Amino acid sequence: MAELTHITPIEYLKGVGPQKADVLKKELQIFTIGDLLHYYPFRYNDRTQFHKIRELNTDMYAAQVLGRLIGLQEVGEKRAKRLVGQFKDETGSIELVWFQSITFLQKSLQVGQVYVLYGKPSEFNGHLSFTHPEMEAYQPHAKQIGNQTLQPIYSSTEKLKKFNLESKGIQKLVQQALEIVLRTITEEVPTYILQKHALVSLPQAILAIHFPQNQQELSQAIKRLKFDELFYIQLKLLRNKQLNTQKFRGQVFNAIGEKFNTFYNERLPFPLTNAQKRVIKEIRLDTKTGAQMNRLVQGDVGSGKTVVALMAMLFAVDNGCQACLMAPTEILAQQHYTGLQELLGADICNLKILTGSTSAKQRRIIHEELENGTLDILIGTHALIEDKVKFKNLGLVVIDEQHRFGVEQRAKLWRKNTIPPHMLVMTATPIPRTLAMTMYGDLDISVIDELPAGRKPIKTVHFFESSRLRMFGLMREEIAKGRQVYIVFPLIKESEKLDLLYLEAGLENLQVEFPLPDYRISIVHGKMPAKDKDFEMQRFVKGETQIMVATTVIEVGVNVPNASVMIIENSERFGLSQLHQLRGRVGRGAEQSYCVLMSSNKLSKEGRLRLETMVRTNDGFEISEVDLQLRGPGDISGTQQSGILDLKLANLATDQALLAEARETVIAIFKEDPELSSPENALLKRQLQRKNTGIAWDKIS
Repeated sequence: MAELTHITPIEYLKGVGPQKADVLKKELQIFTIGDLLHYYPFRYNDRTQFHKIRELNTDMYAAQVLGRLIGLQEVGEKRAKRLVGQFKDETGSIELVWFQSITFLQKSLQVGQVYVLYGKPSEFNGHLSFTHPEMEAYQPHAKQIGNQTLQPIYSSTEKLKKFNLESKGIQKLVQQALEIVLRTITEEVPTYILQKHALVSLPQAILAIHFPQNQQELSQAIKRLKFDELFYIQLKLLRNKQLNTQKFRGQVFNAIGEKFNTFYNERLPFPLTNAQKRVIKEIRLDTKTGAQMNRLVQGDVGSGKTVVALMAMLFAVDNGCQACLMAPTEILAQQHYTGLQELLGADICNLKILTGSTSAKQRRIIHEELENGTLDILIGTHALIEDKVKFKNLGLVVIDEQHRFGVEQRAKLWRKNTIPPHMLVMTATPIPRTLAMTMYGDLDISVIDELPAGRKPIKTVHFFESSRLRMFGLMREEIAKGRQVYIVFPLIKESEKLDLLYLEAGLENLQVEFPLPDYRISIVHGKMPAKDKDFEMQRFVKGETQIMVATTVIEVGVNVPNASVMIIENSERFGLSQLHQLRGRVGRGAEQSYCVLMSSNKLSKEGRLRLETMVRTNDGFEISEVDLQLRGPGDISGTQQSGILDLKLANLATDQALLAEARETVIAIFKEDPELSSPENALLKRQLQRKNTGIAWDKIS
């Protein structure tokens, strides 16, 4: 048989064969010996530490004790039969219980013998005990007491266990694989980088991640392998960014013309914040270079992203190009259109909207004006990417809430011009810095981190159920001032599984507290037909109803400056990012606004932290960092589902310093050697050409 290497199919490993190989592929995506070596333990049984019996407690995951077996007897009959042992050391005694292999254990265990015991302490009838502990006879003349190592524990599944591939079975395969291929593992990072960051070699790291001799060796292995993951993500992202700049030329926006100046000097309703000025300047510099701009603008709710996008679109129009803005829903597209119309007036440029409900007659006019170049700015939904929508000269594409659009949808807008249009993508969901560096590492990122002058911070309070009357009182006060109120529920109908205040029951309570004709209520939820939903939304927008009862369908929705109270029922059930987005529906006018977080009296530690964070701060970026710590990157960004981040060891919530270190290293490499042509970087160049980092690079625009 040919010599096995890390790229050898897993079925060639002794003892695997076609059936085991098939289940390893299906259950764990292990196709090669290399895949097996990169299937890391999820924890380790620490056999290096010994505890005294008096030190044991049920919080311990496992414990190892040196002591003497002083009694052993069979108790009970039939199904209740069990083997009970008494085990003691100089500090006390403890009970041992086995329900299986009783005959074998009675023969192999010797009363009076000293053993190394290992297992999880549990409590039964008020006393500590061990159930099914591992027992190893103590040999006083041996070089070490028991199995004094960190034992790897691997995740398994029921299907794998049927093929004897529980943790120990996987451990045996890994051990065999390492014995065969460890010497063939070649380095993937140049020596000068390893020395700079004090990293162990790759073979050392692979061996130690599976079979560490001690905690220090394990820590060094984890650091090295985490660095590799983060380093290659950054190397690929920044190389893509470099290639895009070289490959895609863009329209050159040289002039600041009449339309931009007229808007800035005569129509701008409020002074720009310093953050808005900074971002506009960054866009201006990007669009002068002759390379295609790819910029992400992230800003909190109400930070003024739309005005920045409008001024960027006016750059395009002043330079003989057209611009478009694509929003994920018809409601949002209409909101953008109405807002931009108010800002621009009728005389600065030709602005139109294209959605699924645009009439055939209007569509014909839009198509004609787009093709002859008289239509300057087009706002729309997915309707913009239809093949029949043709621009004369599309220079700038603005995408709002870009994570809601697929890759192919965005790419279709690229193809609507000979010279690819500049891309400006916006999100109102603040992204933690570490996530931005990995998800959007090949984009230039702008942050609008100031709110416009005159905006009052939203006052956020947390009420338990017992304070519901205070919440009703606040609602009455605000409605009496002519304001409006949102009430958001997590569910529409009663759930048997979740004891939450659901929308229908909440509505009944409201109608008692706020009866017609004094109070009118709009109802909006995801199960309603779009037409009914829009009708109810518009009633609230026009001020015909005072209270909007809704599910999270309004998380990203219409702009109602007159709404001053957001009440979130069962707020402990919402994620931080979602709570922040919902809160952002109010506080859009000059008046003081409020967010009331209603919750049950029983709160988990995590739920309490979420609500305390919301009460403490209005800063979306601070909130996003706490959210990352609590939920992890996959839950926040959807990257777990899309495959953008498939990190085996690195954690963006806890490895921020290492990520920054990896990114700075890559930036320095490209600054010194843009083409990776020096001998010391030849390895990186080869790795870039062949390395699969587990990232769907085409998913990043």
